[in-house]
Amino acid sequence: MSSRRSRQSSTGSSRISDDQIIELVSKLQQLLPEIRNRRSSKASASKVLQETCNYIRNLNRQVDDLSDRLSQLLSTIDADSPEAAIIRSLIM
Repeated sequence: MSSRRSRQSSTGSSRISDDQIIELVSKLQQLLPEIRNRRSSKASASKVLQETCNYIRNLNRQVDDLSDRLSQLLSTIDADSPEAAIIRSLIM
């Protein structure tokens, strides 16, 4: 079989080649700090996808944590204070 074979989606209308998959995995690999900072530049596609999922989960946790901290901060300050105005300007 050729390395340029195509994969058909479940709908049967869209095809993606192995080369396109390799390119997409490579782009993901460049975005992931955990893999990008390693000395070895090669990682399996399954490892890249696993690290991508872990990274997204971690980012979601960080967003949740920051949202909680912001809510706590906003609940402790006067809505008309200069601090509240600064926070509003940053999140708008």
